[in-house]
Amino acid sequence: MRTAVDAGDAAALLAAVPAGRRVALVDPRFVGHVHALRLGLTDPRFPAATVPGALTAQPEARGALLRALERTTAAVGAGAPVVEPETDPAPEDRTVPGRIAVALEAEGTAVKRPELGSLTADVPTDAGQRAAAETARDEVDDEAVRLRSAVKAHDGFFTTFCISPYSRYIARWCARRGFTPNQVTTASLITALIAAGSAATGTRGGYVAAGILLLVSFVLDCTDGQLARYSLQYSTMGAWLDATFDRAKEYAYYAGLAIGAVRGGDDVWVLALGAMVLQACRHVVDFSFNEANHDAVANTSPTAALSDKLDNVGWTVWVRRMIVLPIGERWAMIAVLTALTTPRIVFYALLIGCALAACYTTAGRLLRSLTRKARRTDRAARALADLADSGPLAQGVAAVAPGLRGAFTVPAVALLGTLVMIGGALFLPYGSWLTVAAAAVYVVLSGLAVAGPLKGALDWLVPPFFRAAEYVTILVLAARSDVPHAVPAAFGLVSAVAYHHYDTVYRIRGGTGAPPQWLVRTIGGHEGRTALVAVLAAALTHTSGFTTALTALAVAVALVVLVESIRFWVSSSAPAVHDEGELA
Repeated sequence: MRTAVDAGDAAALLAAVPAGRRVALVDPRFVGHVHALRLGLTDPRFPAATVPGALTAQPEARGALLRALERTTAAVGAGAPVVEPETDPAPEDRTVPGRIAVALEAEGTAVKRPELGSLTADVPTDAGQRAAAETARDEVDDEAVRLRSAVKAHDGFFTTFCISPYSRYIARWCARRGFTPNQVTTASLITALIAAGSAATGTRGGYVAAGILLLVSFVLDCTDGQLARYSLQYSTMGAWLDATFDRAKEYAYYAGLAIGAVRGGDDVWVLALGAMVLQACRHVVDFSFNEANHDAVANTSPTAALSDKLDNVGWTVWVRRMIVLPIGERWAMIAVLTALTTPRIVFYALLIGCALAACYTTAGRLLRSLTRKARRTDRAARALADLADSGPLAQGVAAVAPGLRGAFTVPAVALLGTLVMIGGALFLPYGSWLTVAAAAVYVVLSGLAVAGPLKGALDWLVPPFFRAAEYVTILVLAARSDVPHAVPAAFGLVSAVAYHHYDTVYRIRGGTGAPPQWLVRTIGGHEGRTALVAVLAAALTHTSGFTTALTALAVAVALVVLVESIRFWVSSSAPAVHDEGELA
């Protein structure tokens, strides 16, 4: 910390700070809460941020800060007072930090102005104003505000009323002992894996322990985000770990339940894989719709207007959040049913609950898309193309095919390809090369669907259709093979592919773009993997070689995807983020 006597001295002191470090300017007359300064000066997600009387700049904004400070110094004079006359229309911009923030924005540097709510941040100019500011500060407990703001603003009923009332105090306990959000996230993963191992024992005691441990894991899962918000420890890797570990925990637990059921004489692997497929497809509907409308230039949907009205009625908010079976409600249901019933009942409940939730959310998104007047942007079309995960086969077809015309032609073609593929896997004789022919038709239709930009009202349905085609085909062919361990091998393959698809989503959200094309080509794209599994089923009919091939494919996809993903996130230059996550 250095004290500058005037604006000119501040410029000299800032220039002497090493270029790779964050810097901050705080008016010495600042009166306010410590947490107001934390919000303004320590959040790593923004290149520059300000609260009244204080300004910070990350290394990437240092050059702009120095230029703005030089212009401010030239305007007010190096030794001039830092407070402008009371006639200034923006009181928060009368100080040197405030003027610099305005200058930064004029130059094109985004400056974050965090919402302070009841927190005080002021630069009084006389004794009366100082007394008033100090009174306002003393009337509000900033630690209580900090604890409240650590809880996600929009969460499910179970999380809001059964977890957050005490998990926020666990987050504070962790912060005071130097634990990081990533450490808590890892602890949540380890706890969930132990829960999965307990479920895999197939004993009643193991199931009870699994249910309890799963709830403990969920408490820790809430705590890591609350710790990040409480201590403002946001990071690119933290957002990635939080998102991917959620999927890893849930899928590992499904596998543990399936293993435990087999030990008890009940094979539920098909149900476990079905639950995973349904949940993944449900998520991609959400992801695809959100990306399609991420920067829509208009939203005149009456459905959206009705939704906004319902959100203003307290009880409807909670009912609608519970209907979608968010992660809190879902994990609570899984934990309780695991402890009290059997794995088969757990999966039946999951499939029914998630199917109803998927119908509800998808119907709402369809109504919004059909009734809104929004023009899709190039960014949205690019995001949907990346989410489609088209490999070299589909891209080859798209390169020579004309773009489809018609408002609903593209999703109709994608749906037709999906129905042909799933129908062939379901109804053609198992092991028939006609299934491979169906896969060839699917390749052609999937290529036609992505031949043009995905800017239609319902083009966001294309990625979900492709996910359903691939995942369900793998599930059906493995289940119909009657080969020992084929479905567990298929579970591993879908898990690896689903990781790739979730990884794509979070890269797009982080503003870094989709995985590189060489990766998509290497693992074949959705249509290549689907066709390959169809070929393997036909060539290795009713032999253990099919299980071996699925296992080898799962391992190969997992290795390529994980190595590249870990390399990217560890070395990523993406801005620090904190993903609030979907309720689901």
